[in-house]
Amino acid sequence: MSQLAAGAAARAAVGKPGRNRMGRDWIPVLAEVPLFTNLSRRHLKRVSSLARTRRFHSGSSIVRRGDPGSTFYVLLDGTARVVTPKGRPHRLKAGDFFGEMALFDDSPRSADVLAEDEVLTMTINCSAFRKLVRSEPALAVELLRTLAARLRAAEKSS
Repeated sequence: MSQLAAGAAARAAVGKPGRNRMGRDWIPVLAEVPLFTNLSRRHLKRVSSLARTRRFHSGSSIVRRGDPGSTFYVLLDGTARVVTPKGRPHRLKAGDFFGEMALFDDSPRSADVLAEDEVLTMTINCSAFRKLVRSEPALAVELLRTLAARLRAAEKSS
């Protein structure tokens, strides 16, 4: 288990099941998420104040292709599978994120994401996500870098 997953699992064990607000005790976990590594402690505190945790059981659907997108997700523990209409499925692990495309362009989800085992996610709703991206240039740059890499990979596979 990665340090990120171990920290997430330890903090989740303390909380109540379902959707929980994240707090300051999540800052060390968020600091290990690649998307947030360039953020200061103060900015990580802001991210944790906007976020909630959510669990998904093995085999359950996290997002469905075609559904409206209203939430950004970061995997804190477990693995998930992304299934697109034309591409090959690929695996997400702790530290990976998804759901940002639908929030940027107000389009429906472009893929299904399924929990391969027990999954713990950090979620941020659309309005909070947009405020966060506007106020955190380092986060915006990392999101753009990831989107560009995904676009390049999609071009190669088509």
